[in-house]
Amino acid sequence: MAEAALKAAQAEGEAKLLRAREAQAEDLLKASAYLFAAPENLAALSGEMKEFFDRTYYPVLGKLEGRPYAQMVCAGSDGENAVRQTARIAKGWRLKEVQDALIICTHAQTEEAILAPKTISKDDLQKCHDLGAALSAGLSMGVF
Repeated sequence: MAEAALKAAQAEGEAKLLRAREAQAEDLLKASAYLFAAPENLAALSGEMKEFFDRTYYPVLGKLEGRPYAQMVCAGSDGENAVRQTARIAKGWRLKEVQDALIICTHAQTEEAILAPKTISKDDLQKCHDLGAALSAGLSMGVF
């Protein structure tokens, strides 16, 4: 999902993909916009994504106001709580949501399905692509 969005964003302008565990407060400060992409685990943001927000929240607090963001969540059934968590963090940073959250549901409901690698459909990858393109194009055109 993130790679589909990245490819589209790079076609429109400059974009960089960082895993949550690699991203630092300095990366947030350097960026003009954000596309947060995360899996939902047990009706919440993944631990890796939550750790990223925990680690970077206070070092950038008061320094990101008004920057645009969007988010995508890969969920087994719902995704709404992970979206709410990210939106609440973004609100604290005073980011501006420029696109409704994209939730891709894999319908993984058994232990086997949950633990298995996920395959995202072409239609859903296109939605990720479109989100990356729209965010990057809006930024390049000065819409945000």
